[in-house]
Amino acid sequence: MKSYEYFKDDVCKYLKEKHKRNEKVLDVGAGDGIYSDLLRQYFAQMDAVEIFKPNIEQYKLEERYDNVYNVDIKDFEYSFYDIIIFGDVIEHLTTEDAQKVLKKAYSKCNEMIVAVPYVYKQGVVDGNIYEIHKQDDLTPEIMKERYPFLKLLYGNDKYGYYVKGDM
Repeated sequence: MKSYEYFKDDVCKYLKEKHKRNEKVLDVGAGDGIYSDLLRQYFAQMDAVEIFKPNIEQYKLEERYDNVYNVDIKDFEYSFYDIIIFGDVIEHLTTEDAQKVLKKAYSKCNEMIVAVPYVYKQGVVDGNIYEIHKQDDLTPEIMKERYPFLKLLYGNDKYGYYVKGDM
């Protein structure tokens, strides 16, 4: 499923202004590879995690990222990345799983970008069970309660981009 276009240009500008070209990026839940399209020409290394194998093939992710890992982020063992992007990912995880995944990532990066749709119900899409939203109640207030270590970077009534705050 395509994500909202809100703030993508702003986030790309933010990352390019704040980070150097030689930094390593991990795109979690790469989907159709939109972050590769937006950032690949700037950052030296971009890796991807994508749980749904048909996305890897359909969107030719192996041609668009340096390394593509077909694994659930909950089970993915990785070392340090300068930037980790969770673009439309945490709403697909239970609150408990999302908290664990984000807390693990917090210590394994300098910058974390977490993009979420607000109050968005979604079921299986094109046979992909991983598209189900397990947190379809997210709002800015609920994000603060569940993920107090994230701070809002950009947002409107439908969508928010968050970055690392204080743990």
